[in-house]
Amino acid sequence: MMHVNEWTRVEWEQAKNTPGLSLLYIYTPMCGTCQVASKMMLVIKELVQYPIGQGNINFLGNLAIDYEIESVPCLLITKNGKVHDKIYAFQSVPYLFEKIKSVDEE
Repeated sequence: MMHVNEWTRVEWEQAKNTPGLSLLYIYTPMCGTCQVASKMMLVIKELVQYPIGQGNINFLGNLAIDYEIESVPCLLITKNGKVHDKIYAFQSVPYLFEKIKSVDEE
């Protein structure tokens, strides 16, 4: 089965600071909504060419504080080292895809 790579904070910072887009999907294992969001992220992974990783918020140190993450699931869309969008409501795959594309086209 396909999966989104688990990233450490260091791995995410490296991806974030490369030119272009990178995506970090943040979750917790016990969150039911996250399980649905995880399935959506598998589809997104097939649709986009950007670096994409996921991380359990419990193992990402102060990431939640540093980036003011209010809840999980959360998708951080970064471009050229800067967080451009934080998505909490994973409405649908097309919705996520459009949000990612709109940041890419900015």
